[in-house]
Amino acid sequence: MAEALLAAEAVSRVFTTGAGEVHALTDVSMKVTRGELVVVRGPSGSGKTTLLNLLGGLDRPTSGRVLLGDGRELSALPEKDVLEVRRTRIGYVFQSFGLIPVLSAAENVEVPLRLLEVDPAEREERVAGALELVGLAGHVRQRPYELSGGQQQRVGIARALVAEPEVLIADEPTGQLDSRTAATIMELLQDLTHARGLAAVVSTHDPVLMQRADTVVELRDGHPVP
Repeated sequence: MAEALLAAEAVSRVFTTGAGEVHALTDVSMKVTRGELVVVRGPSGSGKTTLLNLLGGLDRPTSGRVLLGDGRELSALPEKDVLEVRRTRIGYVFQSFGLIPVLSAAENVEVPLRLLEVDPAEREERVAGALELVGLAGHVRQRPYELSGGQQQRVGIARALVAEPEVLIADEPTGQLDSRTAATIMELLQDLTHARGLAAVVSTHDPVLMQRADTVVELRDGHPVP
């Protein structure tokens, strides 16, 4: 049986606003195993980003648990331990790319390794390898504004992978891309997941991209759809 590297057990998230409580997510359970690409689908406002933020340790559930592959409850760890998990075990890809404009592609990819205080020689080797992995070996010195949207997202994927995480989380990674470029990015994510034995969770509302999924989790108004 495949090894589960991340799981949500009956997680809910309630936000308190001036207008009252907002139930962004209600009683959602899922797991993602090594080598599996899970797509979370649903329209805008369905709770996709909320779920991914809980899975990635960027937020904590109001109720329920998020579990790591080693059995630890991510949602109950002290903040310093959650930060360590995010730096070493979980790679995150953002819809808006999240690149630092003044840094080159290589320098953007290098950021997680600097935070981990990796030796400079090893940093250089791992950055080069990550950029080659996503097909950008010839663009190491270019800054984000010199790259296409698809290339910028590839830099974002390389940055998420450079620390060699077990889990990759991508929140609408193709949301700002045209359909052809989006298809190539999803193909890349699928290939990387299977080849590297990652546990990957990708959110999208694009039905074409869901064809790349091993498993689909559907949300509607914060609730799981059977």
